[in-house]
Amino acid sequence: MTRQLEPLTHALLAAAVRAGADAADAIAVDGTSVSIGVLNGRLEQAERAEGIEIGLRVMIGHRQACVSASDIKPETMTEMAERAVSMARLAPVDPTIGLADAAQLATNRDATSLDMDDPAPEPTPKALEDAALRAEAAALAVSGISQVQSANAAYGRRQVHLAATNGFSGGYARTDTYLSCVAITGSGTGMERDYFGDGRNHAADLISPEDIGRIAAERTIARAGARKPKTGAFPVIYDERIAAGLIGHLLSASNGTAIARGASWLRDALGEQVLPKGLSIIEDPHRPRTSASRPFDAEGLPTARRQIVADGILTGWTLDLATARQLGMTSTANAARGTSAPPSPSVGNIALTQGDLSLEELMAQMGTGLLITSMIGSSINANTGDYSRGASGFWVENGQIAYPVNGCTVAGNLRDMLKTIVPANDARPHLSRVVPSLLVEGLMLAGE
Repeated sequence: MTRQLEPLTHALLAAAVRAGADAADAIAVDGTSVSIGVLNGRLEQAERAEGIEIGLRVMIGHRQACVSASDIKPETMTEMAERAVSMARLAPVDPTIGLADAAQLATNRDATSLDMDDPAPEPTPKALEDAALRAEAAALAVSGISQVQSANAAYGRRQVHLAATNGFSGGYARTDTYLSCVAITGSGTGMERDYFGDGRNHAADLISPEDIGRIAAERTIARAGARKPKTGAFPVIYDERIAAGLIGHLLSASNGTAIARGASWLRDALGEQVLPKGLSIIEDPHRPRTSASRPFDAEGLPTARRQIVADGILTGWTLDLATARQLGMTSTANAARGTSAPPSPSVGNIALTQGDLSLEELMAQMGTGLLITSMIGSSINANTGDYSRGASGFWVENGQIAYPVNGCTVAGNLRDMLKTIVPANDARPHLSRVVPSLLVEGLMLAGE
Protein backbone atom coordinates (compact mmCIF):
# COMPACT_ATOMS: atom_id res chain seq x y z
CA MET A 1 0.00 0.00 0.00
CA THR A 2 2.78 2.44 0.96
CA ARG A 3 5.68 0.42 -0.42
CA GLN A 4 6.77 3.22 -2.76
CA LEU A 5 7.22 5.51 0.26
CA GLU A 6 9.13 3.07 2.45
CA PRO A 7 12.42 3.33 0.47
CA LEU A 8 12.28 7.12 0.80
CA THR A 9 12.06 7.00 4.59
CA HIS A 10 14.90 4.50 4.84
CA ALA A 11 17.03 6.59 2.48
CA LEU A 12 16.45 9.60 4.73
CA LEU A 13 17.48 7.60 7.80
CA ALA A 14 20.63 6.39 6.09
CA ALA A 15 21.51 9.95 5.10
CA ALA A 16 20.95 11.12 8.67
CA VAL A 17 23.28 8.47 10.12
CA ARG A 18 25.96 9.32 7.54
CA ALA A 19 25.65 13.00 8.49
CA GLY A 20 26.30 12.20 12.14
CA ALA A 21 22.88 11.82 13.76
CA ASP A 22 22.63 9.61 16.85
CA ALA A 23 18.99 8.77 16.04
CA ALA A 24 16.36 9.85 13.53
CA ASP A 25 12.86 9.28 12.27
CA ALA A 26 11.47 10.04 8.82
CA ILE A 27 8.04 10.47 7.34
CA ALA A 28 6.89 10.42 3.71
CA VAL A 29 3.44 11.55 2.59
CA ASP A 30 1.98 11.01 -0.87
CA GLY A 31 -1.17 13.06 -1.33
CA THR A 32 -3.69 13.62 -4.09
CA SER A 33 -6.63 16.01 -3.85
CA VAL A 34 -9.30 17.11 -6.30
CA SER A 35 -11.81 19.90 -5.58
CA ILE A 36 -14.72 20.97 -7.78
CA GLY A 37 -17.06 23.92 -7.20
CA VAL A 38 -20.14 24.92 -9.16
CA LEU A 39 -22.32 28.05 -9.21
CA ASN A 40 -25.49 28.83 -11.14
CA GLY A 41 -25.43 25.47 -12.87
CA ARG A 42 -21.90 25.84 -14.20
CA LEU A 43 -18.41 24.84 -13.23
CA GLU A 44 -16.82 27.65 -11.20
CA GLN A 45 -13.63 26.15 -9.80
CA ALA A 46 -11.56 23.04 -10.41
CA GLU A 47 -8.33 22.27 -8.58
CA ARG A 48 -6.02 19.29 -8.40
CA ALA A 49 -2.91 18.87 -6.30
CA GLU A 50 -0.62 15.90 -5.95
CA GLY A 51 2.90 15.28 -4.76
CA ILE A 52 5.17 13.67 -2.23
CA GLU A 53 6.50 15.45 0.84
CA ILE A 54 9.24 14.13 3.08
CA GLY A 55 10.26 15.08 6.61
CA LEU A 56 13.27 14.18 8.73
CA ARG A 57 13.87 14.59 12.45
CA VAL A 58 17.42 14.02 13.71
CA MET A 59 18.64 13.77 17.28
CA ILE A 60 22.11 14.35 18.68
CA GLY A 61 21.96 13.47 22.33
CA HIS A 62 18.99 15.39 23.67
CA ARG A 63 19.00 17.97 20.91
CA GLN A 64 16.79 17.71 17.83
CA ALA A 65 15.95 19.44 14.55
CA CYS A 66 13.37 18.89 11.82
CA VAL A 67 13.60 19.58 8.08
CA SER A 68 11.21 18.89 5.21
CA ALA A 69 11.12 19.01 1.41
CA SER A 70 8.92 18.21 -1.58
CA ASP A 71 11.91 17.07 -3.66
CA ILE A 72 12.84 13.40 -3.33
CA LYS A 73 16.11 13.36 -5.29
CA PRO A 74 18.96 11.58 -3.45
CA GLU A 75 21.09 14.72 -3.36
CA THR A 76 18.21 16.62 -1.75
CA MET A 77 17.89 14.02 0.99
CA THR A 78 21.63 14.20 1.64
CA GLU A 79 21.44 18.00 1.94
CA MET A 80 18.40 17.70 4.23
CA ALA A 81 20.23 15.36 6.58
CA GLU A 82 23.37 17.50 6.71
CA ARG A 83 21.33 20.63 7.36
CA ALA A 84 19.27 18.93 10.08
CA VAL A 85 22.37 17.66 11.88
CA SER A 86 23.92 21.13 11.77
CA MET A 87 20.72 22.61 13.21
CA ALA A 88 20.48 19.96 15.92
CA ARG A 89 23.99 20.70 17.16
CA LEU A 90 22.85 24.28 17.84
CA ALA A 91 19.47 23.37 19.36
CA PRO A 92 18.82 23.62 23.11
CA VAL A 93 19.09 20.49 25.23
CA ASP A 94 15.73 18.88 26.02
CA PRO A 95 15.87 15.76 28.24
CA THR A 96 12.42 14.62 27.03
CA ILE A 97 13.62 14.14 23.44
CA GLY A 98 14.11 10.58 22.19
CA LEU A 99 12.68 7.73 20.16
CA ALA A 100 10.65 4.91 21.64
CA ASP A 101 12.45 1.84 22.90
CA ALA A 102 12.23 -1.09 20.48
CA ALA A 103 10.12 -3.05 22.98
CA GLN A 104 7.48 -0.30 22.96
CA LEU A 105 6.88 -0.38 19.19
CA ALA A 106 3.69 -1.61 17.54
CA THR A 107 3.96 -5.12 16.15
CA ASN A 108 0.69 -4.95 14.21
CA ARG A 109 1.22 -2.33 11.52
CA ASP A 110 -1.51 -3.47 9.13
CA ALA A 111 -4.33 -0.95 8.67
CA THR A 112 -6.46 -3.20 6.44
CA SER A 113 -9.03 -3.86 9.17
CA LEU A 114 -9.56 -0.10 9.58
CA ASP A 115 -10.97 0.02 6.03
CA MET A 116 -10.02 3.67 5.47
CA ASP A 117 -8.82 3.24 1.87
CA ASP A 118 -11.67 3.09 -0.65
CA PRO A 119 -10.82 0.45 -3.30
CA ALA A 120 -13.11 2.14 -5.83
CA PRO A 121 -11.39 4.12 -8.60
CA GLU A 122 -10.71 7.81 -8.01
CA PRO A 123 -13.79 9.77 -9.12
CA THR A 124 -13.41 11.74 -12.32
CA PRO A 125 -13.70 15.54 -12.20
CA LYS A 126 -16.88 15.15 -14.23
CA ALA A 127 -18.41 12.85 -11.59
CA LEU A 128 -17.56 15.33 -8.82
CA GLU A 129 -18.99 18.19 -10.87
CA ASP A 130 -22.19 16.24 -11.47
CA ALA A 131 -22.60 15.59 -7.73
CA ALA A 132 -22.10 19.28 -6.91
CA LEU A 133 -24.58 20.32 -9.62
CA ARG A 134 -27.18 17.89 -8.29
CA ALA A 135 -26.77 19.27 -4.76
CA GLU A 136 -27.10 22.85 -6.02
CA ALA A 137 -30.22 22.01 -8.05
CA ALA A 138 -31.83 20.27 -5.07
CA ALA A 139 -31.23 23.33 -2.88
CA LEU A 140 -32.63 25.74 -5.47
CA ALA A 141 -35.73 23.57 -5.82
CA VAL A 142 -36.75 24.39 -2.24
CA SER A 143 -39.19 27.29 -2.13
CA GLY A 144 -37.71 30.42 -0.58
CA ILE A 145 -34.07 29.82 -1.53
CA SER A 146 -32.81 32.89 -3.39
CA GLN A 147 -29.42 31.50 -4.36
CA VAL A 148 -26.79 28.90 -3.61
CA GLN A 149 -23.56 30.42 -2.37
CA SER A 150 -21.51 27.31 -3.11
CA ALA A 151 -21.75 23.62 -3.89
CA ASN A 152 -18.49 21.73 -3.65
CA ALA A 153 -17.33 18.17 -4.13
CA ALA A 154 -13.86 16.95 -3.21
CA TYR A 155 -11.78 13.78 -3.15
CA GLY A 156 -8.46 13.07 -1.53
CA ARG A 157 -6.12 10.14 -1.03
CA ARG A 158 -3.22 10.26 1.41
CA GLN A 159 -0.54 7.64 1.95
CA VAL A 160 1.80 7.90 4.91
CA HIS A 161 4.92 5.95 5.82
CA LEU A 162 6.96 6.37 9.00
CA ALA A 163 10.35 4.84 9.79
CA ALA A 164 12.91 5.34 12.55
CA THR A 165 16.38 4.18 13.52
CA ASN A 166 14.89 2.19 16.42
CA GLY A 167 13.64 -0.31 13.83
CA PHE A 168 10.10 0.90 13.28
CA SER A 169 8.70 0.99 9.74
CA GLY A 170 5.01 1.18 8.87
CA GLY A 171 2.44 3.00 6.80
CA TYR A 172 -1.18 3.19 5.73
CA ALA A 173 -3.49 4.96 3.29
CA ARG A 174 -6.76 6.86 3.62
CA THR A 175 -9.29 8.24 1.16
CA ASP A 176 -11.88 10.94 1.76
CA THR A 177 -14.82 12.06 -0.36
CA TYR A 178 -16.77 15.17 0.58
CA LEU A 179 -19.82 17.03 -0.71
CA SER A 180 -21.30 20.26 0.71
CA CYS A 181 -23.80 22.98 -0.12
CA VAL A 182 -24.40 26.49 1.28
CA ALA A 183 -27.81 28.04 0.53
CA ILE A 184 -29.10 31.61 0.98
CA THR A 185 -32.55 33.02 1.59
CA GLY A 186 -33.57 36.68 1.54
CA SER A 187 -31.39 39.61 0.52
CA GLY A 188 -29.52 42.56 1.99
CA THR A 189 -29.71 42.82 5.78
CA GLY A 190 -32.40 40.14 5.76
CA MET A 191 -30.14 37.56 4.17
CA GLU A 192 -29.62 34.28 6.03
CA ARG A 193 -27.58 31.24 5.10
CA ASP A 194 -26.94 27.73 6.31
CA TYR A 195 -25.20 24.63 5.07
CA PHE A 196 -25.00 20.85 5.08
CA GLY A 197 -22.20 18.52 4.08
CA ASP A 198 -21.09 14.93 4.36
CA GLY A 199 -17.65 13.35 4.24
CA ARG A 200 -16.74 9.64 4.17
CA ASN A 201 -13.75 7.38 3.65
CA HIS A 202 -15.76 5.37 1.12
CA ALA A 203 -17.68 7.28 -1.53
CA ALA A 204 -20.46 4.68 -1.52
CA ASP A 205 -21.34 5.68 2.06
CA LEU A 206 -21.90 9.34 1.14
CA ILE A 207 -25.38 10.84 1.52
CA SER A 208 -26.97 11.56 -1.87
CA PRO A 209 -26.34 14.98 -3.47
CA GLU A 210 -30.10 15.59 -3.52
CA ASP A 211 -30.37 15.08 0.25
CA ILE A 212 -27.35 17.29 0.90
CA GLY A 213 -28.81 20.14 -1.14
CA ARG A 214 -32.29 19.72 0.32
CA ILE A 215 -31.09 19.67 3.95
CA ALA A 216 -28.91 22.75 3.38
CA ALA A 217 -31.92 24.56 1.92
CA GLU A 218 -34.32 23.50 4.66
CA ARG A 219 -31.88 24.66 7.32
CA THR A 220 -31.56 27.99 5.53
CA ILE A 221 -35.31 28.55 5.18
CA ALA A 222 -35.73 27.88 8.89
CA ARG A 223 -33.39 30.81 9.60
CA ALA A 224 -35.46 33.42 7.74
CA GLY A 225 -36.36 36.42 9.89
CA ALA A 226 -33.72 35.77 12.56
CA ARG A 227 -33.45 38.29 15.39
CA LYS A 228 -31.64 38.69 18.69
CA PRO A 229 -32.84 36.64 21.66
CA LYS A 230 -33.45 37.80 25.20
CA THR A 231 -30.62 38.76 27.54
CA GLY A 232 -30.25 36.84 30.77
CA ALA A 233 -29.35 33.46 32.27
CA PHE A 234 -30.92 30.59 30.32
CA PRO A 235 -30.27 26.94 29.54
CA VAL A 236 -28.71 26.27 26.14
CA ILE A 237 -28.68 23.28 23.81
CA TYR A 238 -25.66 22.79 21.56
CA ASP A 239 -26.99 21.14 18.41
CA GLU A 240 -25.27 17.92 17.36
CA ARG A 241 -23.50 19.61 14.48
CA ILE A 242 -21.53 21.86 16.87
CA ALA A 243 -21.64 19.92 20.16
CA ALA A 244 -18.28 18.25 19.42
CA GLY A 245 -16.69 21.68 19.71
CA LEU A 246 -17.77 21.94 23.34
CA ILE A 247 -16.25 18.55 24.16
CA GLY A 248 -13.22 19.61 22.13
CA HIS A 249 -12.46 22.27 24.75
CA LEU A 250 -12.16 19.51 27.36
CA LEU A 251 -9.92 17.46 25.07
CA SER A 252 -7.65 20.46 24.46
CA ALA A 253 -7.43 21.21 28.17
CA SER A 254 -6.41 17.60 28.92
CA ASN A 255 -3.73 17.57 26.20
CA GLY A 256 -0.29 16.83 27.57
CA THR A 257 1.27 19.90 25.98
CA ALA A 258 -1.11 22.23 27.84
CA ILE A 259 -0.66 20.30 31.09
CA ALA A 260 3.15 20.31 30.84
CA ARG A 261 3.09 24.07 30.33
CA GLY A 262 0.66 24.56 33.20
CA ALA A 263 -1.66 26.43 30.83
CA SER A 264 -4.88 24.48 31.31
CA TRP A 265 -8.03 24.96 33.35
CA LEU A 266 -7.91 21.19 33.96
CA ARG A 267 -4.32 21.09 35.23
CA ASP A 268 -5.45 20.09 38.75
CA ALA A 269 -8.43 17.94 37.73
CA LEU A 270 -6.87 14.50 37.19
CA GLY A 271 -9.01 11.96 39.02
CA GLU A 272 -11.76 14.49 39.58
CA GLN A 273 -15.30 14.80 38.19
CA VAL A 274 -15.40 16.85 34.98
CA LEU A 275 -18.66 15.49 33.49
CA PRO A 276 -21.88 14.30 35.12
CA LYS A 277 -21.81 10.81 36.58
CA GLY A 278 -22.69 8.20 33.98
CA LEU A 279 -20.97 9.99 31.09
CA SER A 280 -17.71 8.81 29.57
CA ILE A 281 -15.48 9.87 26.69
CA ILE A 282 -13.95 6.91 24.88
CA GLU A 283 -11.15 7.16 22.35
CA ASP A 284 -11.17 4.33 19.80
CA PRO A 285 -8.42 4.57 17.16
CA HIS A 286 -9.52 1.30 15.54
CA ARG A 287 -13.03 2.26 14.45
CA PRO A 288 -13.43 1.20 10.78
CA ARG A 289 -14.09 3.72 8.00
CA THR A 290 -13.29 6.72 10.19
CA SER A 291 -10.74 9.34 9.16
CA ALA A 292 -8.95 9.61 12.52
CA SER A 293 -8.33 5.86 12.87
CA ARG A 294 -4.74 4.58 12.86
CA PRO A 295 -2.98 1.34 13.84
CA PHE A 296 0.01 3.13 15.40
CA ASP A 297 0.87 6.69 16.33
CA ALA A 298 3.50 9.00 14.86
CA GLU A 299 6.18 7.53 17.14
CA GLY A 300 5.39 3.93 16.19
CA LEU A 301 3.55 3.04 19.39
CA PRO A 302 0.52 0.72 19.22
CA THR A 303 -2.76 2.60 19.52
CA ALA A 304 -5.52 1.24 21.74
CA ARG A 305 -8.98 2.04 23.01
CA ARG A 306 -8.90 4.14 26.18
CA GLN A 307 -11.17 6.09 28.50
CA ILE A 308 -10.36 9.78 28.70
CA VAL A 309 -13.29 10.33 31.06
CA ALA A 310 -14.84 7.38 32.89
CA ASP A 311 -18.22 7.78 34.63
CA GLY A 312 -17.61 11.54 34.77
CA ILE A 313 -14.04 11.25 36.17
CA LEU A 314 -11.02 12.52 34.21
CA THR A 315 -8.72 9.48 34.06
CA GLY A 316 -5.63 10.79 32.30
CA TRP A 317 -3.92 13.16 29.91
CA THR A 318 -3.38 12.79 26.17
CA LEU A 319 0.35 12.15 25.80
CA ASP A 320 3.15 11.54 23.35
CA LEU A 321 6.60 10.37 24.47
CA ALA A 322 7.98 13.85 25.20
CA THR A 323 5.05 15.09 27.29
CA ALA A 324 4.86 11.74 29.10
CA ARG A 325 8.53 12.02 30.08
CA GLN A 326 8.04 15.61 31.17
CA LEU A 327 5.13 14.61 33.41
CA GLY A 328 6.65 11.36 34.65
CA MET A 329 3.98 9.27 32.94
CA THR A 330 3.61 6.80 30.07
CA SER A 331 2.67 7.79 26.52
CA THR A 332 -0.94 7.13 25.56
CA ALA A 333 0.20 6.57 21.93
CA ASN A 334 -1.34 9.83 20.79
CA ALA A 335 1.61 11.30 18.91
CA ALA A 336 0.74 13.04 15.64
CA ARG A 337 3.03 14.86 13.23
CA GLY A 338 3.48 16.38 9.81
CA THR A 339 6.62 16.55 7.74
CA SER A 340 8.01 19.79 9.18
CA ALA A 341 7.63 19.45 12.95
CA PRO A 342 8.28 16.92 15.73
CA PRO A 343 5.47 14.81 17.18
CA SER A 344 2.92 16.32 19.53
CA PRO A 345 -0.07 14.75 21.34
CA SER A 346 -3.44 14.74 19.57
CA VAL A 347 -6.74 12.95 20.14
CA GLY A 348 -8.26 10.83 17.35
CA ASN A 349 -11.70 9.21 17.30
CA ILE A 350 -13.77 9.89 20.41
CA ALA A 351 -17.34 9.14 21.48
CA LEU A 352 -19.33 10.68 24.32
CA THR A 353 -21.94 8.55 26.07
CA GLN A 354 -25.30 9.19 24.43
CA GLY A 355 -28.50 9.83 26.32
CA ASP A 356 -32.03 8.46 25.95
CA LEU A 357 -33.76 11.60 24.65
CA SER A 358 -34.20 12.87 21.12
CA LEU A 359 -33.38 16.51 20.38
CA GLU A 360 -37.09 17.32 20.49
CA GLU A 361 -37.43 15.66 23.90
CA LEU A 362 -34.33 17.52 25.13
CA MET A 363 -35.92 20.82 24.06
CA ALA A 364 -39.08 19.86 25.91
CA GLN A 365 -36.98 19.21 29.01
CA MET A 366 -35.26 22.59 28.57
CA GLY A 367 -38.56 24.47 28.28
CA THR A 368 -37.28 27.95 27.47
CA GLY A 369 -33.80 28.72 26.21
CA LEU A 370 -31.51 28.77 23.19
CA LEU A 371 -30.80 26.03 20.64
CA ILE A 372 -27.42 26.87 19.09
CA THR A 373 -26.75 25.62 15.58
CA SER A 374 -23.66 27.67 14.69
CA MET A 375 -20.96 29.64 16.46
CA ILE A 376 -18.50 32.37 15.51
CA GLY A 377 -15.44 33.75 17.21
CA SER A 378 -13.99 32.50 20.46
CA SER A 379 -12.75 33.98 23.68
CA ILE A 380 -11.56 31.26 26.04
CA ASN A 381 -9.17 31.73 28.94
CA ALA A 382 -6.92 28.65 28.86
CA ASN A 383 -6.08 28.99 32.55
CA THR A 384 -9.55 29.58 34.02
CA GLY A 385 -11.93 28.10 31.42
CA ASP A 386 -13.91 31.34 31.15
CA TYR A 387 -15.83 31.07 27.90
CA SER A 388 -17.54 33.52 25.54
CA ARG A 389 -18.65 32.89 21.94
CA GLY A 390 -20.96 34.38 19.35
CA ALA A 391 -23.92 32.17 18.51
CA SER A 392 -26.97 31.77 16.31
CA GLY A 393 -29.77 29.25 16.26
CA PHE A 394 -33.35 29.18 17.55
CA TRP A 395 -35.19 30.51 20.57
CA VAL A 396 -37.23 27.81 22.29
CA GLU A 397 -40.40 28.53 24.29
CA ASN A 398 -42.32 25.82 26.15
CA GLY A 399 -40.16 23.18 24.48
CA GLN A 400 -40.95 24.33 20.93
CA ILE A 401 -38.92 26.40 18.48
CA ALA A 402 -40.37 29.93 18.53
CA TYR A 403 -38.14 31.87 16.12
CA PRO A 404 -34.60 31.91 14.66
CA VAL A 405 -31.95 34.04 16.37
CA ASN A 406 -28.58 35.56 15.52
CA GLY A 407 -26.24 38.23 16.83
CA CYS A 408 -26.01 36.92 20.41
CA THR A 409 -23.22 35.87 22.75
CA VAL A 410 -23.15 32.96 25.20
CA ALA A 411 -20.82 33.01 28.20
CA GLY A 412 -19.94 30.81 31.14
CA ASN A 413 -17.12 28.76 32.61
CA LEU A 414 -16.23 25.50 30.88
CA ARG A 415 -15.53 23.61 34.08
CA ASP A 416 -18.98 24.48 35.44
CA MET A 417 -20.73 24.06 32.08
CA LEU A 418 -19.43 20.56 31.40
CA LYS A 419 -20.57 19.29 34.81
CA THR A 420 -24.19 20.03 33.87
CA ILE A 421 -24.43 18.59 30.36
CA VAL A 422 -27.34 16.33 29.41
CA PRO A 423 -26.78 14.42 26.13
CA ALA A 424 -29.41 13.59 23.53
CA ASN A 425 -29.28 10.43 21.39
CA ASP A 426 -28.67 11.99 17.94
CA ALA A 427 -24.90 11.62 17.39
CA ARG A 428 -23.81 10.49 13.92
CA PRO A 429 -21.75 7.29 14.40
CA HIS A 430 -19.54 7.68 11.32
CA LEU A 431 -17.88 10.92 12.48
CA SER A 432 -14.49 10.90 14.17
CA ARG A 433 -16.08 12.80 17.07
CA VAL A 434 -19.36 11.13 17.98
CA VAL A 435 -21.06 13.69 20.20
CA PRO A 436 -24.86 14.19 20.46
CA SER A 437 -26.73 17.43 21.10
CA LEU A 438 -25.97 18.70 24.61
CA LEU A 439 -28.14 20.61 27.08
CA VAL A 440 -26.11 22.98 29.29
CA GLU A 441 -27.61 24.81 32.25
CA GLY A 442 -27.14 28.39 33.35
CA LEU A 443 -25.31 30.23 30.56
CA MET A 444 -25.47 33.99 30.23
CA LEU A 445 -26.96 35.21 26.94
CA ALA A 446 -26.32 38.70 25.62
CA GLY A 447 -28.98 39.53 23.05
CA GLU A 448 -31.53 42.32 23.01
